[in-house]
Amino acid sequence: MDLYETLKIVAPGTPLREGLDNIINARIGALIVLGNTKEVLDIVHGGFYINCEYTPSNIYELAKMDGAIILSTDLKRIIYANSQLLPCHHIHSKETGTRHKTAERVAKQTNTLVISISQKREIITLYKGNYKYILKDINEILNRTNQGVQTMEKYRKALDQVISTLTLSEFQNSTTLYDVVKAIQKMEMVLRIGREIDIYISELGTEGRLFNMQVIELKEGVEEDCINLVRDYVKNGNENYTSIYNRFGSLSANELLDLNQIANLLGYDDGLRTLDIKVKPKGYRILNKIPRIPNYVIENIINSFDSFQHIINASVDQMDQVEGVGQIRSINIVEGLKRYKEQFS
Repeated sequence: MDLYETLKIVAPGTPLREGLDNIINARIGALIVLGNTKEVLDIVHGGFYINCEYTPSNIYELAKMDGAIILSTDLKRIIYANSQLLPCHHIHSKETGTRHKTAERVAKQTNTLVISISQKREIITLYKGNYKYILKDINEILNRTNQGVQTMEKYRKALDQVISTLTLSEFQNSTTLYDVVKAIQKMEMVLRIGREIDIYISELGTEGRLFNMQVIELKEGVEEDCINLVRDYVKNGNENYTSIYNRFGSLSANELLDLNQIANLLGYDDGLRTLDIKVKPKGYRILNKIPRIPNYVIENIINSFDSFQHIINASVDQMDQVEGVGQIRSINIVEGLKRYKEQFS
């Protein structure tokens, strides 16, 4: 279970979050373990075996007792209440409070989601494995999400301009490596902003539906375009294009600003002249813009022609000679390439 899925479980509008909010509003603390796995039950001592239906009111009433509450893995039942948890005391914890220290150790030992609610600070903290996440005030999340979406819109607009320049240069056979790495940089920035907003949206729950629709629209096609750009321009064949694409995601924020570093990942290194290198696409990105062309047909087209220029200048009869294309698809491809080129002329 990753952070996104975890936040969805405790997002506003869920039964669990309603129960947590009731506990917060009553200004009482709580320690809640989400899962009755063997690893969890082995460290549960004492308390009451409840095994009742989970409801927000039930968990609120049981939280009035000091001990831990154990929920079933499907979150439908409350198994134990007022229990003592005895995780291994050798597990390192950075927490100072007894409740939070226990929560962190239980999460690390059992790899189960553990929720600790601070009575004094009225804060909900999530622990799962080695990560810790403090739930933020919903108004703060709404503001951050709104700012994030506005930023993403600006970056998407800048990306669209860069892509237009790149596409025009590809049709005109005048692409430089700078055009390519600039587009990859902008794509990665848009995707990173989207991933950050996704965390906020997960935490917003039902309140984040409209934001989610905006982000989906702003991210549409970006990842696919970025992968195909790597396939188009990676220097030493396209066998490792997926791993190269993944390495872009591993770049730090400062490294991503260095266009030469992106160029190096693609296999180019010519010193100060690297970004001025003339490059030619194989055709993956643009051919994927034409609807209903299977991947194997795109591969056959690229392998059948010497260059992208030959592909875009091919006649219907020449395209028909490619294995798997056929007469009808040949017309669609030739006409589709012409229409796509006209959008950038």
